[in-house]
Amino acid sequence: MIVQKYGGTSVGTAARIRRVSRRIAKTVKSGEQVVVVVSAMGRTTDRMIALARSVNPEPPARELDMLVANGETITAPLVAMCLQGMGVPAVSLSGLQAGVRTSAHHSRARIHAIKPDRILELLREGKVPVVAGFQGVTEDLEVTTLGRGGSDTTAVALAAALKADSCEIFTDVDGIFTADPRIVKSARKLSHIRYDEMLELAAVGARVMHPRAVEIGELYGVPIHVRSSFHDGVGTMIVAKVPMEDRQRVRGIAQESNVGKITVVGVADRPGVAAAIFEPLGKAGISVDVIVQNRPRSWSRWPRRQSAPPGWRQPAESPSSLSSAQGCSACRASPVACFEL
Repeated sequence: MIVQKYGGTSVGTAARIRRVSRRIAKTVKSGEQVVVVVSAMGRTTDRMIALARSVNPEPPARELDMLVANGETITAPLVAMCLQGMGVPAVSLSGLQAGVRTSAHHSRARIHAIKPDRILELLREGKVPVVAGFQGVTEDLEVTTLGRGGSDTTAVALAAALKADSCEIFTDVDGIFTADPRIVKSARKLSHIRYDEMLELAAVGARVMHPRAVEIGELYGVPIHVRSSFHDGVGTMIVAKVPMEDRQRVRGIAQESNVGKITVVGVADRPGVAAAIFEPLGKAGISVDVIVQNRPRSWSRWPRRQSAPPGWRQPAESPSSLSSAQGCSACRASPVACFEL
């Protein structure tokens, strides 16, 4: 059994839905049982959120989940219709019908359990279940959504519940690369990557796989194959162990584009100053990702001063850091507290 997940780009138009359906039909004809998970078409979710905010700047979380969950429930029957037109029996299912049970946290729900009875029944009848990803229901049957990347999470969780041989994540890229190929032209595609390595890359900005999906894959031992929906090439396998010669200290580099760095010069070395800086940021909902704090060997150079004298340069020493960051060129030029947003 294989679980196949198709992202929004892969099902963004009628032509792409037909291409995806041909791939599913080919897999079924090869003798495999297939469970399909789909995302909303293109940028449907973004458009729905914008529409909601046009009628209410702060839409209630419950109603917003009721609205945006429709994106996937539109795609699933379209794919099922296309498969039926190709002679492949298929049935579309919502998160509720697929047995996805979640917590009651709207827009960021966690999967508590999956009861795949309906899916298993369809498979026994020789039909392809096409499941709307990204959504589930609480024990009170309230519709919830899993947050960004939720369809990946749905697919891997279903693969774990069904004890599938693997979970294939079809997307608009060829696999996992050593860096973003749009930025680094020499980036190489990896044939294999470990769960923990993929988790680390995803946590620091790589958007090919959602971290929660990788966590479930690691916990239940589900091999995840990330590959392109636009051709038949082999992608990248996310597994527990990689081939011996593929083990390297550095497997890839991820970057975040929406990051701002602020340098605060002349921060006094006394209790309460850090709170005075960071409490207003917290109240404004601004997340501070990295904090780097530096100071000279001896504060006696600036008796009762809060800023460095003109022309001063910090003596060579390793900056003390509150995170894994190792400082930056700006930090070495003056006593500062440097943090990234």
